[in-house]
Amino acid sequence: MRRVYALAIIVLIASVCCLDQPGAQGKTTAGIGIGPNKAGELAPVDQPPWPDQIPGYTHLDPDTGLHMTGTPQHIELAEYRLAVTGAVDNPLLLSFDDIRRLPRLTAKPALICKGYFEDYANWTGASLAALLNLAVTSSSAKEVSLISADGYSTSLSMTEARSPDAFLAYELEGSILPVLHGFPLRAVFPALLGNKWAKWIVEIRVD
Repeated sequence: MRRVYALAIIVLIASVCCLDQPGAQGKTTAGIGIGPNKAGELAPVDQPPWPDQIPGYTHLDPDTGLHMTGTPQHIELAEYRLAVTGAVDNPLLLSFDDIRRLPRLTAKPALICKGYFEDYANWTGASLAALLNLAVTSSSAKEVSLISADGYSTSLSMTEARSPDAFLAYELEGSILPVLHGFPLRAVFPALLGNKWAKWIVEIRVD
């Protein structure tokens, strides 16, 4: 496993050269927010604070103007690892900094929870297609599942997961993602409804 992980990191660092390649629906943002600067260097980031108040389900978060869903999770930044498992040739266990080095996308899509709300915000994060490429998904794989620390999970087709506008956000409005909205990682899928935008993601499983 250590050898596989080491190889993954080598490929991951090499992928930084792709940061200036724009996505179809988003734009790249090298040197902005908490991603790498133009030299590929990462600035340190701090653990986001635990919220003073947790809004009720679908209630507004006054700090961001976005609606609240799910159960916020205590996840330590230094200890966080994203696992990519299942039908992949190169299983991954990535730190927050590893994820920040992946090709970045920024977009302001509608987050739609039908019958409840429609939110808009600027999200930035790692291309999901780039992450799946890094893991080398099996040619027979058909589905990708996102698994959250709160026990929630959702699945999407491989085509949806590899959409050029699908990404895993770690920034909201240029700052580290707040706890209420999915720190350390949440899905942003502009073409899909809000129930697919999983928060507090700890594992991506390919089947």
